[in-house]
Amino acid sequence: MNGGGAHNLSEEESKQDGAGDTDGGEDSNEQEVIVIQDTGFTVKIQAPGTEPFDLQVSPQEMVQEIHQVLMDREDTCHRTCFSLQLDSNVLDNFAELKSIEGLQEGSLLKVVEEPYTVREARIHVRHIRDLLKGLDPSDAYNGVDCNSLSFLSVFTDGDLGDSGKRKKKGSELEQIDCTPPEHILPGSKERPLLPLQPQNKDWKPMQCLKVLTMSGWNPPPGNRKMHGDLMYLYMVTVEERHISITASTRGFYLNQSTTYTFNPKPANPSFLSHSLVELLSQISPAFKKNFTALQKKRVQRHPFERIATPFQVYSWTAPQVDHTMDCVRAEDAYTSRLGYEEHIPGQTRDWNEELQTTRELARKNLPDRLLRERAIFKVHSDFAAAATRGSMAVIDGNVMAINPGEETRMQMFIWNNIFFSLGFDVRDHYRELGGDAAAHAAPTNDLNGVRAYGAVDVEGLYTLGTVVVDYRGYRVTAQSIIPGILEREQEQSVIYGSIDFGKTVVSHGKYLELLEKTSRPLKVQRHNVLNEKDESMELCSSVECKGIIGNDGRHYILDLLRTFPPDLNFLPVEGEELSPESVRQGFPRQHRHRLACLRQELIEAFVEHRYLLFMKMAALQLMQQKANKESKLATLTENSIPGAAVPALPSTETPDASAESSETSTETLTDANSDAVQTETTSTSDAPQPAATEATTTEAAPKTEPMTETDSSATTTTNASQATPIEDVVPTVTTNGPLVPFATAIQNGECESPLEGKAEDIIPGLAQAKELAESLAAEDGSGIDPKSREVVLNACKAVGSISNTSFDIRFNPDIFSPGVRFPEDSADDIQKQKQLLKDAGAFMVSCQIPSLVKDCLDHSALPMDGATLTEALHQRGINVRYLGNVLAFVDQTPAKAQLEHFYRIGISELITRCAKHIFKTYLQGVELSALSAAVSHFLNCFLSSFDAVAHLPADELVSRRKNRKRRNRVPGGGDNTAWACLTPSELWKNIVSEAQSYYHFTLHCENADQVVEKYGLQKITLLREISIKAGIQILIKEYNFDSRHKPAFTEEDILNIFPVVKHVNPKASDAFHFFQSGQAKVQQGYLKEGCELINEALNLFNNVYGAMHVEICACLRLLARLNYIMGDHHEALSNQQKAVLMSERVLGVEHPNTIQEYMHLALYCFANGQLSTALKLLYRARYLMLMVCGEDHPEMALLDSNIGLVLHGVMEYDLSLRFLENALAINSKYHGPRSLKVALSHHLVARVYESKAEFRSALQQEKEGYTIYKNQVGEAHEKTKESSEYLKYLTQQAVALQRTMNEIYKNGSNASIMPLKFTAPSMASVLEQLNIINGIIFIPLSQKDLENLKAEVQRRQQLQESGKSVEDLTVDGPLELEDKIPMDVNVN
Repeated sequence: MNGGGAHNLSEEESKQDGAGDTDGGEDSNEQEVIVIQDTGFTVKIQAPGTEPFDLQVSPQEMVQEIHQVLMDREDTCHRTCFSLQLDSNVLDNFAELKSIEGLQEGSLLKVVEEPYTVREARIHVRHIRDLLKGLDPSDAYNGVDCNSLSFLSVFTDGDLGDSGKRKKKGSELEQIDCTPPEHILPGSKERPLLPLQPQNKDWKPMQCLKVLTMSGWNPPPGNRKMHGDLMYLYMVTVEERHISITASTRGFYLNQSTTYTFNPKPANPSFLSHSLVELLSQISPAFKKNFTALQKKRVQRHPFERIATPFQVYSWTAPQVDHTMDCVRAEDAYTSRLGYEEHIPGQTRDWNEELQTTRELARKNLPDRLLRERAIFKVHSDFAAAATRGSMAVIDGNVMAINPGEETRMQMFIWNNIFFSLGFDVRDHYRELGGDAAAHAAPTNDLNGVRAYGAVDVEGLYTLGTVVVDYRGYRVTAQSIIPGILEREQEQSVIYGSIDFGKTVVSHGKYLELLEKTSRPLKVQRHNVLNEKDESMELCSSVECKGIIGNDGRHYILDLLRTFPPDLNFLPVEGEELSPESVRQGFPRQHRHRLACLRQELIEAFVEHRYLLFMKMAALQLMQQKANKESKLATLTENSIPGAAVPALPSTETPDASAESSETSTETLTDANSDAVQTETTSTSDAPQPAATEATTTEAAPKTEPMTETDSSATTTTNASQATPIEDVVPTVTTNGPLVPFATAIQNGECESPLEGKAEDIIPGLAQAKELAESLAAEDGSGIDPKSREVVLNACKAVGSISNTSFDIRFNPDIFSPGVRFPEDSADDIQKQKQLLKDAGAFMVSCQIPSLVKDCLDHSALPMDGATLTEALHQRGINVRYLGNVLAFVDQTPAKAQLEHFYRIGISELITRCAKHIFKTYLQGVELSALSAAVSHFLNCFLSSFDAVAHLPADELVSRRKNRKRRNRVPGGGDNTAWACLTPSELWKNIVSEAQSYYHFTLHCENADQVVEKYGLQKITLLREISIKAGIQILIKEYNFDSRHKPAFTEEDILNIFPVVKHVNPKASDAFHFFQSGQAKVQQGYLKEGCELINEALNLFNNVYGAMHVEICACLRLLARLNYIMGDHHEALSNQQKAVLMSERVLGVEHPNTIQEYMHLALYCFANGQLSTALKLLYRARYLMLMVCGEDHPEMALLDSNIGLVLHGVMEYDLSLRFLENALAINSKYHGPRSLKVALSHHLVARVYESKAEFRSALQQEKEGYTIYKNQVGEAHEKTKESSEYLKYLTQQAVALQRTMNEIYKNGSNASIMPLKFTAPSMASVLEQLNIINGIIFIPLSQKDLENLKAEVQRRQQLQESGKSVEDLTVDGPLELEDKIPMDVNVN
């Protein structure tokens, strides 16, 4: 599935990461890596009261990391205030181990208790409280401290690692209960919600203490301070003993205070102990017993269940959790402490200084870069947490505005050194651009700009830390503060750009120099605009981009909302005509605002597509010149007339020939490209690269470079963009001179080509074109004959390059900006730029959207829910506002039936997004005390069949006696109850009209039931989507949506409202390069080398991101798959278990990615002989999938085939048939009845019938399969032969059975019966089939076979790139999995 695997580290990111490493660079990287990996060594640790134990450490670790380990170990976890001593010398906490004299293998480190300070005492209490809450999931439900849920251990009975004892159990088949719950069986319509969060028996709280809280006697009075009192605690033990405790410099002891009398003298006995745990263990036997048990359980849990995630993940469902007394939580709520911030001197953090200083760290070699990226990532995740917390405080009204006199929508706030503003149009700033709608869109555009400039990472150019938070219907932008900006007026500060959308414009040399470095990777053209005095000002960004030099002397850029050029399809401009493709689709369309931009991914794909075109045009002309020379025709003279067209080959377009030639030509093109491309890799390229440029060489190269100086050709990325079918542009002469590229029409995503002729004819031309372009760059061009130079010039003109001697496409982001004026002398250039933008818009409609649909048809993109659908759109550069168009396109596709799953997910996404738009404004009118009532009312109107009437919450605070007088008063008075007037029919009318006006899509429905009926949606899926999008958390219970007598939701069902947060994701670039090279090696068949590279990548990822991150998850999955293929099942299991846990924690327990991970884990469990676990995991995956997208989805066929095979293996034949027959039906629907997948499905069903001795049914199924094989791959193919052998065997068995039956009928009980072979399938044969359906085939290979295999893999990749279907060439191994491995047979 596209959401998974390497694709998660999508092209977009590799683009930004400067993954343009050449091979040379990579070797040097590997050298560097070896340097850092010094070998670890072992030290002995001696703690008071425990036996000495060994600890493995590495020389780069800090002493502090040993502290952390000790605070987590079962026997030392209760200590926090200690030092480590080596030969009585105290070790510095922040020293690296390698810098400590005398520390070596076998050294003894002593743990020495140190005196407490107030800070240390607080840390100790906090730590003890964390230990007591070690198994308590409430932080995960409440979405605090980066805790999140994970349920894997419920299905695996704890850790899979120590599976020795469970293996035996697996092989004794009788003990396995294989029957799934009713709702998981195929065809069940029930969609319960409760199983989403199965009860974890470990979470039953083991109570160690009833109350632990700060005493009301704090802080100690002066005279007690002088006795060493630091603070007082109050506790109630499980035995109901009320105690008062003093924290002193020497430790903790009982004092004689009670609730109402203060007597700080030590009690008798005082039980003085250095740790609170030791003290309580002496006082309360229950504490001692339960605390020990709790710590045992805590350390048995997999570390990945406990480690904090880098960014907070929220759960949309939660059980009713008891609210307990918790002094630490209470204190945190009213201080701005974030994480363990007490380690930082001073109170609040200077976020801007931290964010910018980390950017300035050295990046010369690998250790430096790792340190830098780690620091950047850490500060970003801390900043995102602080910004989220601040945004919520602002909306909840807990922060005072810096302009309190203004009306609320105009207020701005500062909290914890972060600046907050609301997404409303303040002072009519955006009036011409669409008012509030523009003000709402601007922050996300700005964030995309920050992301893009951050990824290019130019030294000396700074952006602000930016986080966009949607909470309770409001949009808040949180930004770090430029030093000094608050003391002066904006007019004085801005020395580059414009503060009034282009009326006044200033420029600045230093900014131009810095921005010039970003111009090429971001494809931004340098251009001139006129200021208010009609002077020409040079810019290298949009006019809104402002440059401000802070008091710290750094050059900041902000307001990057127009980093990328406008999307003309959604920007009607008077007097401008769009290209025919766009017009045909009904563009331009009016949008809510005028800030609609093209996505960076689209710009990259468009430029890449133009580059291929450029090469073809040059090659074509060279061929013509050659042909013309040979035939001595001087027809090229007309070519020297400026403005005349390049004569195209005379081609009569017969669709077949043309389509074929386009494929052959692109194929040869890519080959030729990849050879000639690696010419001069020293400088960055003008050609489109999947990667922006390598971070260190972003200096722009001179304009005269040719297109071939690139370090990565358009097709050498990992997942080379097959998403851009080549559209050949045929230049045609127009009367007014300039060339107008005319794009040919496209049917159904297959772009047809006007070129005819075979690949062989094209190659010489291409090679010449390349040489020519290189020589043009190498010299000043004087030595090249004018004709050749003209070839490049013509090709440049045809594709809209801004240079005449090389391929270089950039966009002017100010085109069509209201208020921006351009100088007269650039009129031609502006005209060209306008044309380029129109072409980009046409490219979106005629190439990208069809290619997405094509990818869904051949299952290389498999979205399962709204998030993965959005990701699939974004990877191809399609904005979500095109969703209506995409759906309309699917509607007109002949193969619509095979896209039903995609269409359904699209409709569901469209409806929930419209509902979210309405919900946003709906919430703004609700006062806090009515929030849960309003949200439940909205959900009732959206999903319930009951004609909802809002229940105004009874005012809890009105006393009974006065009730009569107050009967008519509504809580809050005024218009705060407008929300209660919403009715289901009105909400659905609004949704339909929103779909029409925003997505230009017509929905036919008046209520939820009609939607379910017409589009086949599920209410539970809609509930999940709207809850995730709007940040609603609901009580986990069974909801009855279809009752006509009572509403589905009450106000008690709404537990919380969470923020929805958008932020920058800093990348680990070196790790990513290793990951990519590892993938490439694996694809070429070098599994061992690939495995080493991926392991290295994993180390580097861990170095930068810490232990939890979505990219580490992809790394672990690929590693597990490689382990499995190389035969190390145990290692595969361990890595995949980590991948599942991480996916649950970082993406969510029911994210489509998590479902995939569960399936992989089940396969490795089966291979390890843990059958019951494998089944449980598959059932869990099926439940989650039913919940997320329902049963009718191509991926469900793979899942059901897996379940059916495992059930067959444990001899549950009838159950097995239910799943396999469902898989067969789904495969036939989505792959067509003649597909090889369907043939395999028939075969699997036949095997189960054979095991049941129902030979007639088995024969029938196998015949179907045989027919498909015969028609698809021919009689001679081994698959066809195998099938025919199996048919013979079945026939023999059937005949033998019939004979036996006849014998019995004839002779009764004394018949001599031939023993019949009823065989339970062997585990090995089941595993073999499992591997096949999961795309893994093991072939015992000789060296020669390996060579052939590699050749075959390369041939296939080329075929895929040229867009041919591989269906008819492949061995039969179904569903494509994302990690392409030569032993994985990928079938489309």
